[in-house]
Amino acid sequence: MKRIVISLCISCAIPVWAGTGAQVDYSLQQKDELRKVPNAAFKRGEELKYRMHYGLINAGEAILTVENENKVVGGRNTLHVVGKGYSRGTFDWFFKVRDRYESYIDEEAMAPLIFIRQVDEGGFKINQKQIYDHRAGRVSSNGKMLSVPSYVQDMISSFYYARSMDYSKAKPGDIFEIPCFMDDEIWPLKMKYVGKETIKSDVGKVRCLKFRPVVQKGRVFKSEEDLTAWISDDAMHVPVRAEANILVGSIKMDLMSYSNLTGALNIVK
Repeated sequence: MKRIVISLCISCAIPVWAGTGAQVDYSLQQKDELRKVPNAAFKRGEELKYRMHYGLINAGEAILTVENENKVVGGRNTLHVVGKGYSRGTFDWFFKVRDRYESYIDEEAMAPLIFIRQVDEGGFKINQKQIYDHRAGRVSSNGKMLSVPSYVQDMISSFYYARSMDYSKAKPGDIFEIPCFMDDEIWPLKMKYVGKETIKSDVGKVRCLKFRPVVQKGRVFKSEEDLTAWISDDAMHVPVRAEANILVGSIKMDLMSYSNLTGALNIVK
């Protein structure tokens, strides 16, 4: 339970796992026509920094960066996203976390081509590489070939794909679902739209859209609606805050700084 709680504190801003900078094999990727998804939410050079709390304790930080480089994968331009999570203060003393995640997201199709992950949480380590072939509907996960739906997301790309979605016609109670490949299984990520709310944050008072992602009751969460997220009510849908009630307390993530957004954050003057 201790590892789960602290991992949640660090990775709340990164609903994902992370990767290495290892040599990547792009041989499975095809240059055939894929879908085209409009994206006004983010661009190369964007950086989001988050502070995580467990109760009143400052537990760690997370940084999400869209690298400036254009990595070509199988003839396709990609957005290279890197997510890093670190424990801080008291947490770092008794349970050190150093996580790194990477996703190479097809710039037009808004779907992952490469996902690599390196997790080190109190000595618990994971190293993983996934290579996606959306045309064939398959993924190579550490060399094991598995069938998946076309345009399935990894745990980094799902975060960015969700930001690119259109919520302008959303009504309270609407549920948005994204298929996600995680730990060699398909998981439906479901988000229930609650409504609009203006919240005070480290970056100012931000007009937000409020969601309740559906979580699994039992091991960590008391109920399916114990996680709440606020994203900016603008074209960028920047995650501003997330709060979770868990079996042994609560965790909170807050946006502490940002740079190189595609526009101005919806801040109340």
